[in-house]
This record gives sequence, C-alpha cells and structure tokens, in this order.
Amino acid sequence: MFIETISEAKAEGKVRAVYESDQSSLGYVPNHAKVFSLRPDVLEAWRSLQGSIRKNLRLRRYEMVTLAAAKALNCRYCLLAHGSILNKNGVSVDQLRAILTDFHDAGLEPAEVAIMDFAEKIARSANEVTQADVDALRALGLEDVEILDITLTATMRCFASKTFNALGAGSDAVYDDLEDQLSDLLPA
Repeated sequence: MFIETISEAKAEGKVRAVYESDQSSLGYVPNHAKVFSLRPDVLEAWRSLQGSIRKNLRLRRYEMVTLAAAKALNCRYCLLAHGSILNKNGVSVDQLRAILTDFHDAGLEPAEVAIMDFAEKIARSANEVTQADVDALRALGLEDVEILDITLTATMRCFASKTFNALGAGSDAVYDDLEDQLSDLLPA
C-alpha cells in the first residue's frame, strides 16, 4: 500500500475489534480493512451502507453489478474479490472469464446483461445515464426500488474501487488461485 496502515500486531481499540472480527469470520484480515485502519469509523459506515444495499438484492445480481462497475473502474482487487464470491456461488472460472471478456456474450440472462450495462455506464459516466436507460430496465421487469439498489451498488463500488486503487491496495492472498486463472483479463 502507498500509505502506512495499522498492522495486526499494533491494532488497538476499534481497529483491533475489526481485525479480530474479520479474522474470525473470514480467516484473515482483508486489505480493504487495512486501508481504512486509520479511519475505522469510515470502514464501519461503508460496511453498514454496503450491507443495507446488499440485503435488498439477490446475491448474484449484486455481484454482477459490482463486477461490471469494478471492471469499468479497472479495480483488480474488487474484480478478484467479487469474482471469487460469484465463483463460490456457482459461476465457473470459464464463465467468469467470459464475463470479463464480454459479458454480452457470456451466457447471462438479458436482465443481468442490462444491469451490467447500466452499472458500467454509471461507473464510467453517470452523467450520461438517461431516462431511456432506466426505462430499458423497467421493460425487463425491474422495479424502481431495484433500479435504485443497482445504482447504489454501482456508485458505492466507485467509492471503494477508487479508494483501493488510489492507495495501492493489492489483492488478498486468498484470491491467488483465481488471480492466476484470470490474470490475462485483469487490469494491472
């Protein structure tokens, strides 16, 4: 990382509690937690926001939106983290490769392709989103609350991916195998 963060050995108070909780639930302390170690209140708020959005979307839909936004933002860390979640939940490495190559030709449902297009557009140039973009999602059966949740997911990913990229947060070692299988499709 480009900044000094609080190591696990030196963690105290709220940071120590975060690290212990992550170690207990994940089996390791992720680099994203270390990025925020100097501001654990921000990590707590980000995780709370993420949880409040995530609970309203099906896991696969949430992760597809996240993957599309992370790809548009060139965030290797987020692509691996969320690609790993998809992989653990039924998406093969071959299909992940297809999604990262061109999600329009990856065997996804039309609604998944549309939400990924929408998320990508938000991440690249949200000011170019139009009523027609929203109407296209409605035509596929999405309700406005889902469109809001998809938007919130994509914009939240912009905050996270840009923070991780700007501060040089590398991917966690738990993603090494997946990284080896996807490395030619990942940003530097």
